[in-house]
Amino acid sequence: QVQLVESGGGLVQAGGSLRLSCIASQHSDDTYWRGWSRQVPGKEREFVAAISWNGVVTHYADSMRGQVTISKDAANNTIYLEMPNLRRRGTAVHYCTANASMHGVVTKARHWGQGTRVTVSS
Repeated sequence: QVQLVESGGGLVQAGGSLRLSCIASQHSDDTYWRGWSRQVPGKEREFVAAISWNGVVTHYADSMRGQVTISKDAANNTIYLEMPNLRRRGTAVHYCTANASMHGVVTKARHWGQGTRVTVSS
């Protein structure tokens, strides 16, 4: 069973930045695509960004493009989400995800982490 462990969340003032990390317990066909989703309080979970195993291909939700950057350290089975210039609407629980396909990561990932909370204060 693949385990995904997120870190890097916390409390940050508006205008600040955070970098989230997620390490996977193993690499397999099932984790070829990795990604991030988030859940804003009172709303459903939504896709944020995805990245292929080799880091060559990335895909962002339209609403997140230009606001965050996903990257990968394949050697360490770790992906990152850079979030600069955070705003209060960025308050959310961020989940690391993994799936065999990009479509799966975007729509219904098979593997999920426990989530890391990002709180942006004014």
